[in-house]
Amino acid sequence: MAKMTSGYVDYAGFKTYYEIYGERTPEKKPLLILHGGPGDTHNYLLNYRDMADLYGRQIVFYDQIGCGASKIPHQEDDFYTYDLWIDEFYTVREALGLDDIHLFGNSWGGMLAMMCMIRDDAGVNSMVVNGSPVNIATWLSEANRLIEYLPSDMQEAIAEAERTGDYETPAAKAAYNEYYRRHVVGCDPWPDYVQLAMSPEMVGECYYVMQGASEFVVTGKMKDFDIRADLHKIKVPTLMLSGTNDEATPLVVKEGYDLIPGCEWTLVQGAAHIGNATHAKEYLEAVEGFISRFD
Repeated sequence: MAKMTSGYVDYAGFKTYYEIYGERTPEKKPLLILHGGPGDTHNYLLNYRDMADLYGRQIVFYDQIGCGASKIPHQEDDFYTYDLWIDEFYTVREALGLDDIHLFGNSWGGMLAMMCMIRDDAGVNSMVVNGSPVNIATWLSEANRLIEYLPSDMQEAIAEAERTGDYETPAAKAAYNEYYRRHVVGCDPWPDYVQLAMSPEMVGECYYVMQGASEFVVTGKMKDFDIRADLHKIKVPTLMLSGTNDEATPLVVKEGYDLIPGCEWTLVQGAAHIGNATHAKEYLEAVEGFISRFD
């Protein structure tokens, strides 16, 4: 297995944790991976480290400030902003000498990647956006449409949980688990590395500040997220990557695909939102096949 090194980068008065797999070579530019949330951790994407062994490419992860190994003491809500994580992206790159890279983001990580490429794409040779909305209203309408395919008792349990704020009833847990099995993780039980990433001790309070209590109602700061008007500014070669069972449905993904100049799209049959958990071969091959064209 490829050698792993880890450490911390000073940021915003705290420390951002990173992991690097493999060695940097002249033939292959490093791939920097941005996880979702905001508030999840890099762990649920950890099998992308296999690209270091499979393709001889250095793979770099970091836990965004406020979660995982970059968890911080409680902060006031106004601490968490898009700019917090955008600026962290550039800070981590500078600290680690990542001035000539490829970029990958899953879910919120893809949203973050797109915002960064709208601001300043220097040194980024290509970008893969995996299951990410460009307009949160479409994401929510599609999530609520997908609920309608659940059994009626599960639909009722989700509606009741959203109404009361009690997500701990057996009926609510069963309904959310089924939605996650179908559209988020794609399997049950979850792989160990996904369970770790989603565990309460890893997920940061920023998830509740930015998103809210669940996948289906955004009450946090992301409730008005919409970057469609700026997508034409993205000049980096971009691949949209998603699964047919993804909560980022084809309609969600197509909004970005249509507006990013020259964008490409790979749709993986049978995969959910965390497609690497069930379709690792297809996802790793899609990413490497795309970014290797821009080495």
